[in-house]
Amino acid sequence: MQRRDFLRLALAGGAGLGLSGCGFRLRGLDRPGPPLAALALAGPEDEFSRLVGARLEAAGTAIRDDAPLVMTLGAERIEERRLSVLDAGSQERELTLTVPFSLKRRADGAYRLPRQDMTVVERYATSDDDLLAGDTQREAVLERLRHAAARRLLDRLIALDAP
Repeated sequence: MQRRDFLRLALAGGAGLGLSGCGFRLRGLDRPGPPLAALALAGPEDEFSRLVGARLEAAGTAIRDDAPLVMTLGAERIEERRLSVLDAGSQERELTLTVPFSLKRRADGAYRLPRQDMTVVERYATSDDDLLAGDTQREAVLERLRHAAARRLLDRLIALDAP
């Protein structure tokens, strides 16, 4: 082992020990799930509510109708705007997904999270040359928006105190 390799390894090890000693952790690793043992879902039976239910169950929250907390999900609203000026050629579009939600206790009807809108936005480009690919791309963007909104919703639940 050459001296340069030894110094590089020693510096990397020292930096790692220094960062771990001051409490540094990578974001997202060893993240706890929502602090809710059980939750009831109310609202329309659409793709977003099924995705949220699956994510909650994967995080360890039981979905039961008699749970002490009720999360009400509203119908998702999808807005599409064309950002480019020209009608021909490549066009840039913006897709916005908005889902209203609230969380309340069943016992006294008090809201833990009053009605709020979860909004996620993504831009994408389409071409007039292949219209079928544009529809496929729009559906893929919409699916990514649903996953992003579900992830943000679970992050909001993680931030809650224990009920």
